Order: sequence, then C-alpha cells, then structure tokens
Amino acid sequence: MQYQTLPQLDEKVSKICLGTMTWGQQNTQDDAHAQMDMALSEGVNFWDTAEMYPSPPDKDKQGDTERFMGTWFSKTKQRDKVILASKMSPMSFLRDGKSRYTAEHISAAIDDNLQRLQTDYIDIYQLHWPERQANFFGQRGYNEDMAAQPLEDLTPFLETIKALNDEIKKGRIRAYGLSNDTAWGLMRYLWEADKNGLIAPITVQNPYSLLNRLYEVNMAEISHRENVGLLAYSPLGFGVLSGKYLDGKRPEGARLTKYDRFERYVNEQAKSATEQYAKIAAEAGLDMAQMSLAFVNSRSFVTSNIIGATNTEQLKSNIDSIDLTLDSDVLDAIEAIHTRQPNPSP
Repeated sequence: MQYQTLPQLDEKVSKICLGTMTWGQQNTQDDAHAQMDMALSEGVNFWDTAEMYPSPPDKDKQGDTERFMGTWFSKTKQRDKVILASKMSPMSFLRDGKSRYTAEHISAAIDDNLQRLQTDYIDIYQLHWPERQANFFGQRGYNEDMAAQPLEDLTPFLETIKALNDEIKKGRIRAYGLSNDTAWGLMRYLWEADKNGLIAPITVQNPYSLLNRLYEVNMAEISHRENVGLLAYSPLGFGVLSGKYLDGKRPEGARLTKYDRFERYVNEQAKSATEQYAKIAAEAGLDMAQMSLAFVNSRSFVTSNIIGATNTEQLKSNIDSIDLTLDSDVLDAIEAIHTRQPNPSP
C-alpha cells in the first residue's frame, strides 16, 4: 500500500480509501464486516462513510452504513487503526427536513454519527454537499437558477467554520473537509478561515474518473496551491469503467441495473468513451478496472482514491490497483480519448 500524509493531522492515510455507500442496500452487515477485515489486512487504513448512507438514500435504512461500521469497531476493538471520515447532509429529510450547516445542526448530526459509529471521535468530518444550489451531482454547468439564490438565505460560511472549529476543540472531530463543492465554495471556506484565524478544510471529496476529469479544470490547482487534497469518489463511474456494462449488459444485482438514477454514466458519449478505454486495457493486457483506478491513483492532487465493492473479490482486485503503474503509451492513449470526448459523465 502507498500512503499520503494528511495536512494538519500529520497522519499517513492509504492512497486507497474504503468506500461504504452500498452497505445496507447491496451489502449486509456480514458483507460489510468482511470488507473491513480485508481492507485493514491489505493496509487500507482510511475509511469513508456518511450519515445519509446507504445510497440511494432511504429513510428506513438511513444510518445503517455507520451502524455496520460501529458494530465492527465494537467487535474488533480496532478503531485506533482506522482514519475515519464521515459526513453530514443539508437540505434532506434529516433533522425534520430542516437540515442546515448551522452550529445546532452540526452538533446534533455529530451526536448521531458518533452513536451509530460507536466511537468518540471522527478524524475528518465532511459537509456532504453545499447548502447552496451549485453544479454538482451530474450538473455540468452553473445556471441562472443557481445564480438567483441569495446567499443571505443560507447559513453563513463563518458560522459553519466556527462550529466545526468548536467540534475540533471538543475533540469530537479532528479535522474537516468539503464534498461535492466547487472552486468558489472551496476558496470561500479557505478565505473565511484564514481571515478569522480559524482551522480550514483539509480535503474535498468530489467525483473523479476517466469519465469525469472536471476536477482538473480549476479545482486541481487549489489542491496544489492550498494543500487541500482530493478524495476521489466514483473512480469507476459506478462500475462502468470495470467494463461490466459494455454492449448494453446489465448484470443482475449491479448498481446501474438496480438504480436508474445514475444513468449519466451510461449516456451515449460515456458508452463510446468506455468502449475506447476498454480497448486500451485489452491491448495493454490490463484489467480495465485496475487501469482506471491506477490512473486516478497516479494524479498528484489525489490524496486518496475511494473504492467501493459489493464483494471481497472485487475489493481485493480494486485494492491491488495500487501496485499498477501505467506506462507512457497507455497514458498517451488515455489522453487522446479524453481530448476527443472529455468528461462525458459530469
């Protein structure tokens, strides 16, 4: 395994992060425990979850992913071997449908996170998506409806930052990060924290894969200049970049077979690009999923690559991508496809 040092925490985290959002929908508690056992045995010490998981969100199952993790911590007594990240969500059915990034709601959310996780601290606490309307979750561009939303209607950035700093002082979280945010949003948090002498976010969790390299356009420079690493999610485009959906296939039990809300990963442009990436892998004698993950692993602005799996065989194969270094011919071929068909799955 390879490791990166997290700023502020001075902790070494695995370049591969264990993603968990299928636990409770596609995976049982036993499945989840088996994945945690394997991940730790393979040197994966960085795990990511959220109060909203499993995904897709379900009121009856909400929080089950954290509960599964909590029962594993209770059973194994190995919480201290894991760098744990979780999230809270705004504008959802949580907290009586009034969830915001206020001091009150942040405190209440962390109360519940800690109870489900059966721990007394979270290493990195993330804001799952912005309160404000912005171009995330498959929205490519910023539009007039988003621009029309007054910031005065939202929780002030400074209130949120102060609340998270207070939680750091209490020891309930050790650091915080953003997720599904934009360049403006990240810079606003950094500016407000710096202006007021407060602790700033250390990570941002956004999508990044061969099918979505929008992070490179303006966020990658912030990662480099401001030392805010990317936690890349959906590095396989919800499994599309494993090749299992090629030729219109819909494997039984697979994520895109079960949930049509993620169709952006199989639009016509995405299908075309995926077929071309599959050809590169085949010609180079590479497993397509490992090639796709190795590309993400190789990016200098990526702190950790969040991989998810529905079984331990997939998980082991995905973890093993850390040992794959793509040669220049493969990287050049990937770049040629990206030039022709950039970012088909925003």
